[in-house]
Amino acid sequence: MIGKDDQEGAAGQLSPDDEEQLALVAWYYYQDGLTQGEIGDMLGISRIKVSRLLDRGRQTGIIQVTINSPYAGCFRQQRTLIERFGLRDARVVPALGQGDAGTRVALAAAQLLMQKLEPGELLSIGWGETVSKTLQQMTPLLTQGQIELVSLTGGVATYLNGSGFGKLSNIHLIPTPLRVSSSEFANALRDEPFVRDIIDMALTSRVALVGVGSLSHEATLVRSDYCSRSELSLFRRQGAVGDILGFFYDAEGKVLPLDLHDHVVSVSLDRLASIDTVIGAAAGVKKADAILGAMRGGYINTLVTDQPTAEAILERSDT
Repeated sequence: MIGKDDQEGAAGQLSPDDEEQLALVAWYYYQDGLTQGEIGDMLGISRIKVSRLLDRGRQTGIIQVTINSPYAGCFRQQRTLIERFGLRDARVVPALGQGDAGTRVALAAAQLLMQKLEPGELLSIGWGETVSKTLQQMTPLLTQGQIELVSLTGGVATYLNGSGFGKLSNIHLIPTPLRVSSSEFANALRDEPFVRDIIDMALTSRVALVGVGSLSHEATLVRSDYCSRSELSLFRRQGAVGDILGFFYDAEGKVLPLDLHDHVVSVSLDRLASIDTVIGAAAGVKKADAILGAMRGGYINTLVTDQPTAEAILERSDT
């Protein structure tokens, strides 16, 4: 049973007092090397509360653990991915028997972004579960206004639902759905000055973060009602292996001539390539073909994934 002094929980914002206590706990634990029991005795709180504060600090991004080694992660796989596909960088999270691979990949992507971005920079973002989790890991930087965000696609509700970014003043969203009913309507929306300005802004950024979608029935496009399962089955029969920003491509990375693409309000994949660093963050062996196609097509030049997915990509690229 959780006592009254232990009721922070995983949800909600920390109070100033709790955040100050978390900062003390983190300093004693990471900088001074004290045990959780020793910290509890010093601060007059339980060891369980110390543990929960450390967990809460990692979840919110207040505590950032950096591994300063060129061998961080699965180095051989990272090096092979970079050499084989001409990537600028790669991060491969070691396999773990338990836990959500997507969350662990999101944490690695957030750490990579915080290494690459300078205060005041603009980060262009696609959408998807891993992208959303990555941004949640960066909440302190975003709420402090150190980084601005700009969307690469329409779909305002998809960006905001569950992300907690609805109150941010430093986020710029394309104010349209991702997919509309006709190509004429999509063209008219793209020509709207405010929409065009947001798209142009997204293309001025130095770094972009995108998700890589698979053609499974659990794909984000299906769960967000932008595509039906029957449409994905049809795209699969036409050779599609994955999508980025709502554009589907085949195993070699070639964008397919689908009618759907004329209905999408999004930065096109050829224009995405004008951004200096495009980071693809995705986890799960079921996404191996989609990630492989994205690298072959040159749509991403930096990859963050987990060890089983990296192994599957490298095995399939050998065949």
